[in-house]
Amino acid sequence: MGEAKGRILIIDDDKSVRETVRRILEYEGYTVLEAADGQEGLTQVSGEWPDAVLLDIKMAGLDGVEVLRRIKEIDGEIPVVMISGHGTVATAVETTKLGAFDFLEKPPDRDKILVVLRNAVANRRLLSEKTSLEKSLTKGFKLLGKSAAIEHLTATISRVGPTEAKVLITGENGVGKGVVARAIHRESRRAEARFIEVSCAAIPDDLIESELMGYEKGAFTGAVARKPGRFELADGGTIFLDEIGDMSARVQAKVLRVLEEGEFERVGGTETVRVDVRLIAATNKDLKAMIKDGKFREDLYYRLNVVVIDVPPLRARREDIPVLATYFLGVYCEMYGLKPKSLDGAVVDRLKQYGWPGNVRELRNIVERMVITSRADLLGLEDLPPLVEVGTQPGSQPSAELVGGETYEEFRRISEKSFITKCLNANKWNISKTAQELGMQRGNLYIKMKKLGIEPKDRT
Repeated sequence: MGEAKGRILIIDDDKSVRETVRRILEYEGYTVLEAADGQEGLTQVSGEWPDAVLLDIKMAGLDGVEVLRRIKEIDGEIPVVMISGHGTVATAVETTKLGAFDFLEKPPDRDKILVVLRNAVANRRLLSEKTSLEKSLTKGFKLLGKSAAIEHLTATISRVGPTEAKVLITGENGVGKGVVARAIHRESRRAEARFIEVSCAAIPDDLIESELMGYEKGAFTGAVARKPGRFELADGGTIFLDEIGDMSARVQAKVLRVLEEGEFERVGGTETVRVDVRLIAATNKDLKAMIKDGKFREDLYYRLNVVVIDVPPLRARREDIPVLATYFLGVYCEMYGLKPKSLDGAVVDRLKQYGWPGNVRELRNIVERMVITSRADLLGLEDLPPLVEVGTQPGSQPSAELVGGETYEEFRRISEKSFITKCLNANKWNISKTAQELGMQRGNLYIKMKKLGIEPKDRT
């Protein structure tokens, strides 16, 4: 696998300059985009997501200074290197104040361009990583715990990460499949390249192909410019297809081709785009059962099923609950600018006894709610949401007789229906609020209700 150098956009109305710089950069392994004027350049910045921009100052129409100002409005993190044959100290100072990364004079010197762009792309990726880390703090993107299950999971990631193997992550909603995917990427040889995440369930079926493969200008109403898809953006890095079981058969065929041949065409285009990506997929569904029902391609399944990592539910690793709860407590106190809080021992015991149908995501949401709603430094049982109730003694488990059901699957279905109905009643059947409290998408809650046969007649 070759090193992913980055995508560079050259905005210059001098064709000879664009061609000269293109040759230099392509020889060094960069992907090069071109724009002959400022307006075209702005369109490409919005649609192509370059890692850095080389921008001429003196151009007809929009000049480089105005284009720089607008680029920073679109994406303040894109490093913009100004180039000019008429450079002055005043211009250099002005563009620097506007956020220019550096300033080069024409004719462009090969070595100087390469050094500046290498630094610019590195800076862009450092900023992206910083943003990702900040987001990860708020979302709990950390693999925490001391249980044997987490130790085994961590060891598996360490072995699998450095390989190029495709990985299928399985597990219930909220267990942290995305956390595992990011951990694999960080352990891989592609760690410095992009990690692109796609939630297949969150994108409508008629849009997911264009989202993954991109589209050409004029491909459909509203396609005013060419836009690269997620596979193209992940070139050299990792693409994570979450909830892949929700992908339609037509799009499954497109993904299979990318995995087998490393190529595809954008929607509305004929040009073949080649990419080098590592694919990680995740699902909470039984793909083998979906294959039998004709809802998932068997050939795609075996392409994905190289390494399978099953993430255990939180109730199967209760010893990790205090570690996670303490971590989330610190995160949210810092986020909301509050002095540190702690959890009373009784709260920790209650959290360890609770069933956690929403897994780690539900724990995170409950801790955040406690931080927000309580003024106490020591959070007690009175600060717990009413949903966190346990009808058994510490250390005991509810028996099937309490809820009915002769098999585990029947017991699980009855328990899940009872719990979700209780949550709906507590929220006066406000679907959006209940979904948020459970840590799931509103549409997924509707699907779950339909599957479990939950109807308004169950209202109490």
